[in-house]
Amino acid sequence: MGRRMFAAVVPPEDVREDLAAFLEPREGLSWTPPDRMHVTLAFLADVPERILEPLEERLARAVGAVEPFACSLAGAGAFPHPDRPAVLWLGVQQGADALERLARRVRDAASTAGAAPDGKRFTAHLTLARPPRQRSAVRWLHVLDTYRSRTWEVDEVELIDSQLLGHGRRALHETVARLPLGA
Repeated sequence: MGRRMFAAVVPPEDVREDLAAFLEPREGLSWTPPDRMHVTLAFLADVPERILEPLEERLARAVGAVEPFACSLAGAGAFPHPDRPAVLWLGVQQGADALERLARRVRDAASTAGAAPDGKRFTAHLTLARPPRQRSAVRWLHVLDTYRSRTWEVDEVELIDSQLLGHGRRALHETVARLPLGA
């Protein structure tokens, strides 16, 4: 079995800290900690060790051809549905189209390198929580929908190793490569 990895855009620390401060007083859910907040471009469930170097090279070329762009977070949602959510998320207000194009390039590069991304349709979002599925999230979505981040420049993609730990299935994330845009 290969490594569990993903390619993502990680908002700057001040954006993540501001979002964490917004979420902190809202009890009842276990919120994503700031050091784990990201927008996944491609999830790679099984990356063979032997293709790590070619994967990084292909990803670097793919994202290097994309110019940096402005991005901001706003708008809440839930997968698969607000009445029975598995995931609560914050959407991308500015930069969603650019993120979609970037995700397409990243997924194509990963596939070409031999690291097939999951087949899920890309939706630009930052996961905030994984609530109990039997509870409606509509109340939470109204609250989360009031948040707006500052605009920042997306200038790199991180390739992140994600190891699942223990029965709680919490993951340990480690950035293995930072790939600059416009390089």
